[in-house]
Amino acid sequence: MITELQIEDLRKLYDEDLVFSTQHIIERCEQRNISENDIRSAICSGMIIEHYPTDYPWPSCLIAGHTSENKILHVVVSSNGEAAKLITAYWPDIEKWNADFTLRKE
Repeated sequence: MITELQIEDLRKLYDEDLVFSTQHIIERCEQRNISENDIRSAICSGMIIEHYPTDYPWPSCLIAGHTSENKILHVVVSSNGEAAKLITAYWPDIEKWNADFTLRKE
């Protein structure tokens, strides 16, 4: 089993239509006014900023990327290498993140 996800692999799974939404992300995106297009744009333009290799049932990661409106979006994705699940997405808070939203503030 993979332990550290790679952004290129996640993009490939998107291209192959092997990325699935959890009920949690569907609910959160509705609450936060985040579209499927926003998520896809963030993953396609973004980079992995945190790895969570021990998450269950699959390792996951946090991606920071840009929407088509050039807003920064954070997306948590898990994958077993054959498929991926979108876990959650949110607009990062400047109070909790550095200026480019890639490092957590202490």
